[in-house]
Amino acid sequence: MVVDRVCKRVRDADGMLTILDEVSFVLPPRQTVAIVGASGSGKSTLLSILAGLDTPTSGQVLLEGRNLFDLNEDERADIRARRMGFVFQSFQLLAHLSALENVMLPLELMGHPKPRQEALQMLDRVGLASRVGHYPKVLSGGEQQRVALARAFVVKPALLLADEPTGSLDFATGERIMDLIFQMNRDEGTTLVMVTHDQTIAARCDRRLVIDAGCLTEAPTPPSRQDGTGVAGAV
Repeated sequence: MVVDRVCKRVRDADGMLTILDEVSFVLPPRQTVAIVGASGSGKSTLLSILAGLDTPTSGQVLLEGRNLFDLNEDERADIRARRMGFVFQSFQLLAHLSALENVMLPLELMGHPKPRQEALQMLDRVGLASRVGHYPKVLSGGEQQRVALARAFVVKPALLLADEPTGSLDFATGERIMDLIFQMNRDEGTTLVMVTHDQTIAARCDRRLVIDAGCLTEAPTPPSRQDGTGVAGAV
């Protein structure tokens, strides 16, 4: 993915408010990136633009060489369905669907020939083989986030976008979820972009991008991550 001079401005009572100001960076395949910054700094707006859910005032976002904002909304929705996965703080599971049905849904929307088989295998990978028929209301927070991870990874996304994925979980459960996210990310070769306020989680990523009043800077790579495993090119 290439993010090129992305700006986001909105009009408020005092005039034009700049939320993102000339943000640019490149995400090589398989890289893990944390976006950090204070509340209101523009982190979630940037994530929404990367997903093609929000439109920048100017600039472009290229995924696999295609500018998302040269496409219409139906075309962007198709890219989201086939090439992106999403994990949210609030899980975003459909309450009237079982764990299995929640994971099957994106495959069914894609017209996958064997959605049930793929969903069962993914739920087994996240340790929920015995909970496939349970509905979200009877699952713990950690189990719900595991279902959300299974749903995100089942489409084999090129890009996984996560917004405070442990924000609704206790510390121990959050640690287990993060271990699972990083393990599955390595196994699937996905590029991971994660908004987080947790510096410990951010330090586990290959890169940390800091948003401050809409401007982006890159924090130094932690010594433990300076291992030369970066991959050239961009998603």
